[in-house]
Amino acid sequence: MALGRAWSVAVSGIDGQVVEIEADIGGGLPGVKMVGLPDTALQESRDRVRAAVANSGARWPDSKVVLALSPATLPKVGSVYDAGLACAVLNAANVVPLDLLEKTILLGELALDGRLRPVRGVLPAVLAAKNHGWQKVVVPTAAMSEAALVEDIDVHGADNLADLVRWLQGDGPLDRPDGHRSPPRPVRSDLSEVVGQHEARRALEVAAAGAHHLMLTGPPGVGKTMLAQRLPGILPELSEAHALEVTAIHSVAGALSADRPLVTEPPFVAPHHTATVSSLIGGGTGMAKPGAVSRAHRGILFLDESETCE
Repeated sequence: MALGRAWSVAVSGIDGQVVEIEADIGGGLPGVKMVGLPDTALQESRDRVRAAVANSGARWPDSKVVLALSPATLPKVGSVYDAGLACAVLNAANVVPLDLLEKTILLGELALDGRLRPVRGVLPAVLAAKNHGWQKVVVPTAAMSEAALVEDIDVHGADNLADLVRWLQGDGPLDRPDGHRSPPRPVRSDLSEVVGQHEARRALEVAAAGAHHLMLTGPPGVGKTMLAQRLPGILPELSEAHALEVTAIHSVAGALSADRPLVTEPPFVAPHHTATVSSLIGGGTGMAKPGAVSRAHRGILFLDESETCE
């Protein structure tokens, strides 16, 4: 009977909680049982992880494997635990030592061939790891630029499970993020492009200065949408704290790009006038995507032709 451990993070909303993953290799018929309130995607990770371990050159135990995710009362959602599950099993099988493993948070989905795929919510997960005192975090290489936004924690990127196992064994380095370089600020539309509309321009300036709500009325074609689209152009850039706050929401929504992982401009979100209540406010079960209201946090929510405004 052998016991292995690894650690990952459960993200709920934009908050994270560290999850301990335990793997027990014991007697009995070969099989994998998972406990700890896993959802369907996490239940299916048993097959993903087993195939990824085998295709990465390691040997899956030929006996009963019990995987437990703690705290047991916290629902576990998604595929972010795949890397941790694989390393917990390999630790129980004495393939991976505990030295680095007990200091590292593991995040990432495994492909059947062992590749590490990016997941939603990397930024809030790394923030949670730092706030809980963890020293290192390993993420898929594609998510390194996002994870590197968090300071005072060592970020490592792995392309596949084999590289991660070699690093945990002390046989090779993982990728490290380059120094954070701010990409060029995008060109924003502003009121310099507007001719006339003096009263509407004044209303936009007052709304921007005081963070007021604004209602634009008038017949089609007078420039209501055009003016609203230029409102973010007269707002200041987000502060560092607000930028991380907004970026965490967009990370959970899966809306970040690799070349601009940090949202520094006030977001402008304009849902279609036929949008449902769920798409506006978000919610639902599991790691649901944030709605338009959440994605417009610290920015502009533009409800065009919306019956809500009438």
